[in-house]
Amino acid sequence: MATKVTVEDVHRVAELAHLELTVEETRRMLKDLNAILDYVDELNELDTSSVAPLAQVSELEGGSEAGSLRIDTRIPSLDRASVMPQAPDTDQVFFKVPKVIER
Repeated sequence: MATKVTVEDVHRVAELAHLELTVEETRRMLKDLNAILDYVDELNELDTSSVAPLAQVSELEGGSEAGSLRIDTRIPSLDRASVMPQAPDTDQVFFKVPKVIER
């Protein structure tokens, strides 16, 4: 059995995510998170000893590279001189954005 999520855990995660949960939302989140952990416990009981580990999901294609990932090609980015004049605030090198993290 996995360690159960507590109300304090839900409050801490909500705080870190800058969420304000109602009492009902906290109850639902507590129930949902514990259900997820219970399901993970069930999955951990499966015998996967004969399953080869994967580094990429694309390896499931049977070794075929076709269609699994795009070709990594170098393309030019936007021209800074044409983009910066359109920015609301810039130092002509970087975009300036308002601070969003207070802590």
